[in-house]
Amino acid sequence: MKDSNTDGLGVQSRRTFFKSVGTVAVTAATAGAQSVAAELEKANAEKIIGPGAVPVTLEVNGAPLRLQLEPRVTLLDALRNYSSLTGAKDGCDRASCGACTVLLDNVPVYSCQKLAIEAQGHAITTVEGLAKNGELSGLQKAFVEKDASMCGYCTPGFLMSLTALFKKNPHPTADEIRHACAGNICRCGTQPHIMQAALQTAGATGAGSTTEVIHA
Repeated sequence: MKDSNTDGLGVQSRRTFFKSVGTVAVTAATAGAQSVAAELEKANAEKIIGPGAVPVTLEVNGAPLRLQLEPRVTLLDALRNYSSLTGAKDGCDRASCGACTVLLDNVPVYSCQKLAIEAQGHAITTVEGLAKNGELSGLQKAFVEKDASMCGYCTPGFLMSLTALFKKNPHPTADEIRHACAGNICRCGTQPHIMQAALQTAGATGAGSTTEVIHA
């Protein structure tokens, strides 16, 4: 009797052949997907941290800061509430005022919007790290000379934003200074003095008499 799966010469029919190939392909694809899913599940399981406190090491102002923090703790809270570094201020807690600005690898960031655990492995600079061996930075001295702080609450954020600018460009223009400080707010109205201090640091002539402001 003739096998329904073969032709007269005993050769497997094309339909059966393609059906078997398709079955093998589906089986292989399923096995591959399951393998990938298993690897992803394993990787995700290895990355689960918390919800309790875990060891966190931050490099702050050139020194390691070892803390025990819940993963939900922001960099701002870690600095202010779990160490003695209270220079960064909690002004709005929503990335609007800039009072919490710190440098992350010399880039200004809102520390209220950055998880401390995410800041590991990066060089963090706070306003406490600007002075060296008790000597204020040139920008800090200019802030003092030009009376660039009233209540002083916003001052650390402005100092950090401007420090980042001067690291990239030692002689910025007034427009570049305004752009660098666009994310910082002073509610006391001391912007003209901040501008004078920044221009003096930049080496601009007539910095002491300018009436330009940070924000128009």
